[in-house]
Amino acid sequence: MTGLPEGATCRPMRLEDVEVVQQHLAARSVALIGLHQYSLEGVEDFLRNPQLDLTTDTWLVFVDDAIVGTAAVVHRPDCIGIELTATDRSVADWLFDRAMDRVAEATRDAGLGEQLVRIGVLGADELVAELAAARGFIHETSIQRMKIEHTGPMDRPAPPAGIVVRSGASDEESRRTAYRLIVETFADQPSASPPEYEKWVAAREARSTFSWSQLTVLELDGDPVAIREFDRNFVKSDNCGYIGRIGVLAQARGRGLAKYLLRDQFAIDATAGLSGTLLHVDSSNPTPAVGLYLGVGMRPDIVNDRWRKTLQV
Repeated sequence: MTGLPEGATCRPMRLEDVEVVQQHLAARSVALIGLHQYSLEGVEDFLRNPQLDLTTDTWLVFVDDAIVGTAAVVHRPDCIGIELTATDRSVADWLFDRAMDRVAEATRDAGLGEQLVRIGVLGADELVAELAAARGFIHETSIQRMKIEHTGPMDRPAPPAGIVVRSGASDEESRRTAYRLIVETFADQPSASPPEYEKWVAAREARSTFSWSQLTVLELDGDPVAIREFDRNFVKSDNCGYIGRIGVLAQARGRGLAKYLLRDQFAIDATAGLSGTLLHVDSSNPTPAVGLYLGVGMRPDIVNDRWRKTLQV
């Protein structure tokens, strides 16, 4: 087990660290690929996530006053996720060990004998990828951030025939409908499954960039069949809107509902003066999602790899 370099110190993250953490993450991303992928709002929302205990599940490493590494352990519905960024090999190695120790502790506390662990690695980050492989992680899939650029206001498309658009989820019934749609449309993607309803609501209400008014549901013959979540995560940093999720129930696919939801959000963003719209997609998505996004003019700009390991404790 490695130790921290001489002069390095570590403590848990705090909410007031949001700016320096974002600057560290963005600088590392720019150094590797020439682009940043971490907005200030996104980092703040991450630190406010009710599923993250800052005291036990985060680490912030300094040399003098400069951040040289960060790590976090996130308790998700189907796995425990690790987020790790460091500029120094010994720091990255030490943080990885701390994170895995915390995963093992949480697994034992839950009375489990094994735990699925995932770590997201920027495609160009050979250091973290090497450390993951050395610990028995295997590459699982790639997550692409996709973008379309807007040059001016756009007319919103007409809904497909027979479709009624419901905007906003201001009450309990509409939120439970939205939640059920997400559960059902992503049932064949365990890694995309939401937490239980109360945690799902709490996570969204903790975000400064989310509003229930920006959630859209499509109905067919009176039945909810599709959903779109919108987030302002990248508005200040990139002047871009962000689509958190688009889901269409299996029985309603093939009617152009996903394309409508995409083009409708593009028009909303463009007319609001935003220069683009972003979303993330899993390359192993069982639906032809990547082709769908390419077909409406989106293009990948950042690729992250996801690695996995089943930890026995």
